[in-house]
Amino acid sequence: MTDVTRRGFNTLLAGGLTAAALPTPILAAPSAVDLTAEPGMARLVPDDFPETAVWGYGGTVPGPTIRVRQGETISRRFLNRLPQPSTVHWHGVRIDNAMDGVPDLTQSPVASGEAFHYDFRAPDAGTYWYHPHNRSWEQMARGLSGALIVEEPEGAPEVDLDEVLLIDDWRLTDTAQIAQDFDNMHDWAHLGRVGNWITVNGSGRWRKAVERNARLRLRLVNTANARIFELNTPGLEGWVVALDGMPLETPRPLGGLVLAPAQRADLIVDVVAEDSSEALLTSRDRDGEYKIATFVVEGESRPERMSSPDPLPANPVAALGRLDDARKVDLTMEGGAMGGMRGAMMGGRMMGMREMARAGKVWAFNGRADMPADPLVAADRGETIRIAMVNDTGWPHAMHLHGHHFRQIGAGGAPGPLRDTLLVEPGDTAEIAFVADNPGDWLLHCHMLEHSAGGMMTWLRVT
Repeated sequence: MTDVTRRGFNTLLAGGLTAAALPTPILAAPSAVDLTAEPGMARLVPDDFPETAVWGYGGTVPGPTIRVRQGETISRRFLNRLPQPSTVHWHGVRIDNAMDGVPDLTQSPVASGEAFHYDFRAPDAGTYWYHPHNRSWEQMARGLSGALIVEEPEGAPEVDLDEVLLIDDWRLTDTAQIAQDFDNMHDWAHLGRVGNWITVNGSGRWRKAVERNARLRLRLVNTANARIFELNTPGLEGWVVALDGMPLETPRPLGGLVLAPAQRADLIVDVVAEDSSEALLTSRDRDGEYKIATFVVEGESRPERMSSPDPLPANPVAALGRLDDARKVDLTMEGGAMGGMRGAMMGGRMMGMREMARAGKVWAFNGRADMPADPLVAADRGETIRIAMVNDTGWPHAMHLHGHHFRQIGAGGAPGPLRDTLLVEPGDTAEIAFVADNPGDWLLHCHMLEHSAGGMMTWLRVT
């Protein structure tokens, strides 16, 4: 098995870019409830390379894990010590609209040296995360993200270890610094910014000691800009028990698992690798399989495996109304390299692809390559909405809806599990349905961050 991190550094171009000096605004000393975005240094790579200049919450990558119990209030004063405006988006949380962190839709960007108080209730147990929503293609590539874990008040599974694994993908130079080509139009028109160094919780050599037959809850979060992880777990066997924070009605036996940018999966797994060996989390790309995380097996927790887990307690999400009566809207994804679009509306006029590219827009929804003035749909509160998506591009898209969870409608009309982010492969169609029960203006966009910045975003209004 190859090692993607070492292989990545072996293929780095000589004379790579180095990180620019980052000014630090002067602010008051943080308090215990502050969440500060600021420059820092991180040990992403082995000791024979320099530390990497990053942007992080509290100056670290990832940022601090926030843990609360279901129904509790999260209150954080966001302090921006970055040299550019930022916000915090609480990804996957069915949140009050004013707290959603989308610049110019739910709040103004927080300028350098200023603060914003986020205060909201966590209605659903599960695995969530937080990240910026201003220049996210740059700010997340520099390291800004963290986990938000909402614990079940009762009915939590019996496990020996509850571990959060934030999986990230970095583009590093030969001096282990973050490559500064954030506006690379080739990236924007293709899959997005794909890196050459994979970390788990900020480490390119993540390891954990476990015992044979130990039961683990692994909370996986894909925080990468654009990389899709095709995951396998040699030496670990078990079940998928939740997707995007929402419990499955029946735990699904764990086989291969695809995790697109922004998606999460909760696994309940048993260590079946032998003592003095390793269990692994791996992924695969065109160069083969590579390690992401290593569990070093030392000793035995119990003589045999535990019985199958029960489903996690359901979250209070409204049931879909009759799909035959639901309003249906269409959403066609267009543009990009090898895409099916020659031009699109932008700024109220039709523009060709070359002119759009000069303006930094290379993707479109329904022939529009920027944020439209009118919502894709204006829904009444409690109304069931169906969105039929067509991917008329040469690339996959991870479609994320803010403020709600949806179900994908299968070919026979059966609704799938609750999700907030759906991977739609090139040339495919997909239909989602959800109850528009959270009032406000909500973003719908591709979470391949360069695709979103390049024009692939729209919004919905719920009143």
